[in-house]
Amino acid sequence: MSEEKREAQCQDNKRVMELALQAGHILLENGAEIFRVEETIDRICRHFGLESGNAFVLSNGIFVTAGSERENFFAKVQHIPVSGTHLDKVTAVNQLSREIEHGTYTLEEAEAELERIRKTPGKRKWTQILASGLGSAAFCCLFGGRMAESMVAFAAGLVLYTYVLYVSVYLSKIVGNILGGALVTLFCGGMYLMGFGTHLNYMITGAIMPLIPGVAFTNAIREMADGDYISGTVRMMDTLVSFLSIAIGVGMGTALIGWMSGGVVL
Repeated sequence: MSEEKREAQCQDNKRVMELALQAGHILLENGAEIFRVEETIDRICRHFGLESGNAFVLSNGIFVTAGSERENFFAKVQHIPVSGTHLDKVTAVNQLSREIEHGTYTLEEAEAELERIRKTPGKRKWTQILASGLGSAAFCCLFGGRMAESMVAFAAGLVLYTYVLYVSVYLSKIVGNILGGALVTLFCGGMYLMGFGTHLNYMITGAIMPLIPGVAFTNAIREMADGDYISGTVRMMDTLVSFLSIAIGVGMGTALIGWMSGGVVL
């Protein structure tokens, strides 16, 4: 192989690894499981003829390497902080990797499509706030609340996610969850004292659900079941800290409402 062809092959291999790494990055930061990230990276590498590509994935980082006696070596590490869940991007990247495997995309087209997915804006804030309210009302009803309790939970869900989008983003995760739990409890307690609803526990339980990291908790259990103990443990610790923070906030709010009402709520 001539020097020019070898250099061109080296550049192509590097682009393939960068494409696979960025696909894995998008998946991991948006809540995908570890096995899905590894599978996607492997699928992209194999389709473009890079048999020596390897990836080691943790819940907050990706290590990729490639190279053999016939290929130049490539190694890169990316740190990916534990963040929220955006399943639309996970679905889009997963579908892209399958279409790449079927030959639908060239390398250049795959790079452009991945960049488009990465830049896809999230849901509008008013949509997220409305969804939070509807979800809170639905959970309140599911737990046994009646119409009055569900309406209070709906309003509390709107208030909670307005706080999440405009205030909590400037706070640490622990402080944000504590204040969020307290905010929901104070709001529901205040509505209860004004005569809206008869079961405060249903209101608070339903309204607090948008803060619960259910997908992350499920992924943590699944990863530990698959043998990814390090990643599963990290995710589990993150969700348990969130649960504890929310519980502390609810406890603080309940204590404050009880003190303000002279023990009526308690």
